Amino acid sequence: MTEIDDIDRKLLSALVQDATQSASALGRKFGLSQPATWRRIRRLEDAGILKGRQLRLNAEALGFGVTVFVGIKLARKAQPSLADFERAVSAIPEVQTVEHVLGLYDFRLRVVARDLSDFERILRRRIMTLPGAGDLEANVLLSEERLPGPLG
Repeated sequence: MTEIDDIDRKLLSALVQDATQSASALGRKFGLSQPATWRRIRRLEDAGILKGRQLRLNAEALGFGVTVFVGIKLARKAQPSLADFERAVSAIPEVQTVEHVLGLYDFRLRVVARDLSDFERILRRRIMTLPGAGDLEANVLLSEERLPGPLG
């Protein structure tokens, strides 16, 4: 495990807030030179602590006003292949994340849809027809707050 100090934590916090900040801007913020800041960021990337920088799209602004979390329990009698299920669910464009979980359900999906009737179409035509899909539960997202994580 890589040791991280207070400056590393501050850099990580700042990058979580805005990953587009340059090494020179971050350096000025924390009293470091641009090369020193870049070396720290590179070390955090090499250690796997920083796993990249992602662009987050606003689904609602793109016309997808409904987000639903779907829990799926695989049917035991069908003995589906996990790989077959994962391959099929990953091919559904409205499915943003697929999580294999421990608990009441085997998988948890984050699905976006234009509205509830669009979600019903996705559910009936795509999700319920997945190989091995058994019981499922859907929870509509009402609101979401992005938290800074364990370092913020």
